[in-house]
Amino acid sequence: MRKAQSISPPKSDQDILYAAAIDQYGAALDRLLRAYEANPEKRRDLEQDIHLQLWRSFERYDTRCSLRTWVYRVAHNVGASHILRERRIFSRLVNLEELEGISGKDQTQSLDQRRNLERLEALIQQLKPLDRQIILLYLEDTEAASIGKITGLSPANVAMKIHRIKKILARQFQGGTDHAQ
Repeated sequence: MRKAQSISPPKSDQDILYAAAIDQYGAALDRLLRAYEANPEKRRDLEQDIHLQLWRSFERYDTRCSLRTWVYRVAHNVGASHILRERRIFSRLVNLEELEGISGKDQTQSLDQRRNLERLEALIQQLKPLDRQIILLYLEDTEAASIGKITGLSPANVAMKIHRIKKILARQFQGGTDHAQ
C-alpha cells in the first residue's frame, strides 16, 4: 500500500512576489502601520487590508518600478484610504499651517527617547494623508524621486514638502510655534 503524498500546488508569480516583498519590507510595513493607526485593533484590520491589496496588486506588477516603490505605493494608498475613512468617522486632520500652531503638552519637561518617538508619531498622525505619506517615506530613507513616483508629485515638490514638514516638526519639538515665518 502506497502512502498518499501531499502535493502542494506550484506557487504563482503573484505568490512569489508577495513573499519576497513581505520578506524584504515587512519591518517597514509594521512601522508604517503604527504611523497610520494608533488603535491596535484597527491596526490589525489595516494590516490585513494592506497585505490583501498588496497580494492582489502583484497580479498586475510589471517591473516598471522597483519592488520597494511598488510595495510602498500600495501600502501608502491603502493607509491613506484608511485615514480618509476614519477621518469621516472620527477625527479631524490638520494641514501643515495648522500643525505649526499645535503646542506640545510638556514643552518644559525633558522627554526621554520613547516619549519623543510617541510625540513624533502623534504629530505625524495629525498630518493629511499625502503629507503623512511623504514624511513616512522620507523616514524610511526613500529618495525624493522614488517618493515622487509613489505619490505622483515631482521630486522638487516632494523635497519642498519634506523641508516644510521637517521644519514644522522640529519647531514642535523645540516647543515654539513661531508663526512669524
